[in-house]
Amino acid sequence: MSFLNYKTSNPAFSNYIWDKSGRSKDKMSLWGIFFKSLISLGLLSITLWYVWDLVYQGINVKWYTSGGLLAAIVFSILTSYRKKWSPYTVPLYALSEGLFLGGFSAIINKQFEGFAMQAVGVTVVIFFVMLFLYQWRIIVVTKKFRSVVISVTFTIMMIYLISWILSFFGIYNSLLWGTSWFAIIFNVVAAIFASLTLMLDFDFIERKLGNAPKYMEWVATWGLLVSLIWLYVEVLRLMKKLVIRF
Repeated sequence: MSFLNYKTSNPAFSNYIWDKSGRSKDKMSLWGIFFKSLISLGLLSITLWYVWDLVYQGINVKWYTSGGLLAAIVFSILTSYRKKWSPYTVPLYALSEGLFLGGFSAIINKQFEGFAMQAVGVTVVIFFVMLFLYQWRIIVVTKKFRSVVISVTFTIMMIYLISWILSFFGIYNSLLWGTSWFAIIFNVVAAIFASLTLMLDFDFIERKLGNAPKYMEWVATWGLLVSLIWLYVEVLRLMKKLVIRF
């Protein structure tokens, strides 16, 4: 199957980014992605714990979380369209996401002690389960599989986007953010498809190992972070809803 026909729901692994990545003697390696992922997670942890501490000091971190989320979006766009900048934009993306996740996680953790670490644990377990399922081809990434995951993921993102825009006009979507059975089921579906996007990412990375230029390791790292952060947020939100509901 031609790489040009391959698509994924994660913007980091779209054809636009990878097929125009340029040529280099040094090629992307799995170890390179691994070490860059560790660096990015370390940077994310620094800002996460900083904002986390502010929350527990009773300081309003609204501007930290909002600013972090906005900055993460900006650095994601820059990474998408200026791939050679990725050695700089991806670490900045990680720092920005740390600001957002620090506030988001700490606020929920203050309400439900220990939830944040439990959500991290669940996310890590899901990551390795999906990696195992992919590596042993228990789940095979076929054209139909990709099509379904991409379609559903796009739909979920559009629902979130519309709901977010409506919130600026004071319209609260209880069916999405509340604790009704519909909201819980939606959250479960979102978490499942956040997990499945990892399968697409593993597949695309495997196809590009040894072919893409070295700096694309940072882009690959960014793509995995996007999936993992989405999965973590969905898991944490689902845990909160279930406890409130039951």
